Amino acid sequence: MPNKFIYPTEPLHPAAKPVRPAPGEKPAKPPAHSVWFTHDPAIYHDPVTKDYFLYCTDAKCMRSHDMITWETLKRAVEEPPKEAINWTGSKAIWAPDIVKVGDEYRLYCSNSSFGVRQSCIFLAVSDKAEGPFIPRGVVLKSSDHLRVNAIDANIIEDVRTHRQYMAYGSFWGGCHLIELDRETGLAKIPDDIGICLARRPKWMDGAIEGAYIIYNQGTDYYYLFVSYASLKSDYNIRVGRSRSVTGPYLDHNGRDMTDLNDDDNTLGFMIACGYKFDDDPTGFMGPGHNSVLHDFDGEWYIACHIREHNFKGGEPSTLHIRKMLWTDEGWPVISPENYTGEKLQPVTAKTVCGNYERIKLLPMIPQGMLTSVKMSLFDNGKGMLADSIHIQWELSDEHTITLRYANITEKLKVLAAWDYEAWKPTIVLTGTDNKNICIWGKKY
Repeated sequence: MPNKFIYPTEPLHPAAKPVRPAPGEKPAKPPAHSVWFTHDPAIYHDPVTKDYFLYCTDAKCMRSHDMITWETLKRAVEEPPKEAINWTGSKAIWAPDIVKVGDEYRLYCSNSSFGVRQSCIFLAVSDKAEGPFIPRGVVLKSSDHLRVNAIDANIIEDVRTHRQYMAYGSFWGGCHLIELDRETGLAKIPDDIGICLARRPKWMDGAIEGAYIIYNQGTDYYYLFVSYASLKSDYNIRVGRSRSVTGPYLDHNGRDMTDLNDDDNTLGFMIACGYKFDDDPTGFMGPGHNSVLHDFDGEWYIACHIREHNFKGGEPSTLHIRKMLWTDEGWPVISPENYTGEKLQPVTAKTVCGNYERIKLLPMIPQGMLTSVKMSLFDNGKGMLADSIHIQWELSDEHTITLRYANITEKLKVLAAWDYEAWKPTIVLTGTDNKNICIWGKKY
């Protein structure tokens, strides 16, 4: 069937280019104003200054005017409070998350050591988004006597009751949720570990962390983002959703994110994993510990750390920020390329026609790197996938295409974006099939 939507203008490509880490050896230390060593990024848009901020592990604080070019500021917090240091025996600061309550900026930070459960989350406060943040007190402690690990805080407010909660947790016992005292920012019930929101079977090493909850007014769902597996290899991002901030959070198949009967690694709606496009000599591995930004203009973005692929596992983490869109079924999907200012625009059949590399984000055991296959879309509404599968396609609205083959239907959003691998403008696709499996594509 010929395409029924024809638009008079071509989409405009973003004028900016993403920040690209220099190739070569691992830097001895983070270069100034570089996105190298950006780990566990929490993205925030300050309503006062209108600047964007990133708060990262090691108390790294970065500022931007456009979410593309970032400057490194002073450390957000100098060191944890003494109570925390005495508990953990460490001065490490991991995975901050920020919330503004009245005129006070509250930064929730983890204090721990790698591979132990003797951890805590502490609160530091400031009157400015860039800090400095002064420690106020410990929110939650954990030890080997508890089934949880007190790291990776994220703050979420119930949109109806305005009660505040903190999601947290890593590996042992899964990700949990406790209520906060809105006045102090500390735990409402001291020593309460709260309720479990998501967990994984022991045969998967219980590998889950980095919980992040957002609310989408358009769907009236809360969305729980979590990172599965090992950050050094098969890290990937999964999502569940709930009508209530306290859960239960269900995936695209209606399965509870706490379900331990996951023998095929399909639990959770997977929106990102290790991948490699054909024109990229290395590829990327380990996207995870994400945050999500719903901007003042109504646009959505996801920020995560990721690594250029290295079989030795020695690559430092870097930053990716991607445009995030929503499917008709109410699930988030993200662009396959770094954000450079792109927005949804009307597209023409002429724009969409051409040759693509595409990746289907299928769950695997373990979640290895997924590679692209070729796809061609012709101007007669037909196409070919991997030189062997016949496709029918059409424009289904001003910025969406629908593909059909066998019993599969795919709905993919079309964006004019920047090709990070080929370093030039391109057209990208992102969406899902009728089984809610995510698909990425880019024109070459």
